[in-house]
Amino acid sequence: MYKNVIVKKPGKSYVNGLTTSDLGKPVYEKALEQHDAYVEALKKCGVSVTFLPANEEFPDSTFVEDTAVLTPEFAVISNPGAVSRNGETGEIETALKKFYDTFHYIKTPGTLDGGDILQIEDHFYIGISDRTNEEGARQLKEILESEGYKGKIVPLQKFFHLKTGISYLGKELIIAAGEFVDHPDFQHYKKITVPLEEEYSANCIRVNDYVIIPKGYEETIRQINEAGFETIELEMSEFQKHDGGLSCLSLRF
Repeated sequence: MYKNVIVKKPGKSYVNGLTTSDLGKPVYEKALEQHDAYVEALKKCGVSVTFLPANEEFPDSTFVEDTAVLTPEFAVISNPGAVSRNGETGEIETALKKFYDTFHYIKTPGTLDGGDILQIEDHFYIGISDRTNEEGARQLKEILESEGYKGKIVPLQKFFHLKTGISYLGKELIIAAGEFVDHPDFQHYKKITVPLEEEYSANCIRVNDYVIIPKGYEETIRQINEAGFETIELEMSEFQKHDGGLSCLSLRF
């Protein structure tokens, strides 16, 4: 069960943030509306929301997930792989000090984005991507193993972040798209397979009694509902334009 969530309001500079997509420029007012709906959905899930103000200095800082990896016992402050995002971690660390006493840190030359980290019970899968390098992945694996968790490094072939293509719903059930559908590291889990045309919906989040999922992906939603989960659908167009998904917009713990 999650008790707390940290979110951060998008600043006006968000529309000039980093992207690899070809979906056009975000509309700021629409992004704010979608972010507000996201926060309301989280509240419906029964968590306490810590709402951080916008920081115009860091256009991508609404994607708070990339700045930390959280467990019930400790926090790991990451070292984001995009140079323009390096300064985002200080603000998040300050916010997390209200909740955590024990901190670990990913140190240069290691880079690590939280979007590359998937926790399944006591096992963490660590993606190597354009944003998370081998040194960052190794550092996190060592930290986790020193604290009694298991770590597995997973080099990505295509996806931007690990969690772009895979999510965990609990009870040994994953949602998988693309390269993760038949990936050997995930073969022993029960699986909902996302069709190619609905690939964006693979990034969804289980928050207590609900699964929050992007709106409009009927086949994925049908499978999640058939697996016994209640879903909340949210418009995500303005965050998808900047490679962002549902998990990216919050730290959940």
